Amino acid sequence: MATRIGRFGVHGLAAGLLVAASTLAASPSAEAQQRFTTIGTGGVTGVYYPTGGAICRLLNQGRSEHGIRCSAESTAGSIFNLNSLREGELEFGVVQSDWQYHSYNGSDQFEDQGAHEELRAVFSLHPEPFTVVAHPDAGVTDFEQIRGKRVNIGNPGSGQRGTVERLMDEYGWSTSDFSLASELPSREQAAALCDGRIDIILFTVGHPSGSIQEPIATCNARLVNVTGEVVDNLVEENPYYFHATLPAGMYPNHDEDIRTFGVGATLVTSADVDDDVVYHLVRAVFENFETFQGLHPAFSVLDKEEMVSAGLSAPLHPGAERYYREAGLID
Repeated sequence: MATRIGRFGVHGLAAGLLVAASTLAASPSAEAQQRFTTIGTGGVTGVYYPTGGAICRLLNQGRSEHGIRCSAESTAGSIFNLNSLREGELEFGVVQSDWQYHSYNGSDQFEDQGAHEELRAVFSLHPEPFTVVAHPDAGVTDFEQIRGKRVNIGNPGSGQRGTVERLMDEYGWSTSDFSLASELPSREQAAALCDGRIDIILFTVGHPSGSIQEPIATCNARLVNVTGEVVDNLVEENPYYFHATLPAGMYPNHDEDIRTFGVGATLVTSADVDDDVVYHLVRAVFENFETFQGLHPAFSVLDKEEMVSAGLSAPLHPGAERYYREAGLID
């Protein structure tokens, strides 16, 4: 069954969300102030960064009780976050469900490093469709027409880049099939498209997204369907992919559904992270669930029961499992 992304406005997202991580409760004791935790996210224009900020905002509101101070850090994205978790440089990371799977199992880009058996799941988040944005002068109305174009494939270390490379493998393509394969981070790609420096953006992102809204509003960029036998086989053969639809009207001048495939965003941690820290983070989100849903349009489709299991390849962290049992979400 295809996942359908809800329709919501994107105006004013940045104003209230990027400051979320700095919203703190009353000051705790000196001893409690020594408890810090960091969530690795992604580029500041994507959904991962405000997601980390929203989680930290809710966790920080209870700091006088539990003494945990949370901050969201902008990073290169999923693969960077997973590597940083493995090295103990982050306590939490927002990552795509496919790269969670590969890190835990030691497959794909993690084959040389081997399985990260200490990786632990916390909960799943919003769906992230693979999104193709074309400059109106590129003459691209179908995904396969991007060959020979100037394409932004994303910065190394990002889930965006990893998913592009996975799809290219399925098509039997390499970067030489493009006249230019740029590696711009998400914060730079919209301007590059509208300035005429690239023709195509390939981006795995939650919707609605300011990163997608910007080039559509600025230079009348168009979203492109990603469908066909290759995509169908990819979804059928991999449990972390699914068919997805961006509904008509989600973005200006798009009056028909856009069909594609996608992954899910997930929050992960390490078995080394203290159970109480994970417990209080999960509790802060789930006990303030309606508030959390209101902190970004992409969260409105979230369901507590699905968040406990959907797209989670690694075992649940004991701290998360403890809260879910108390709340009756798992047996």
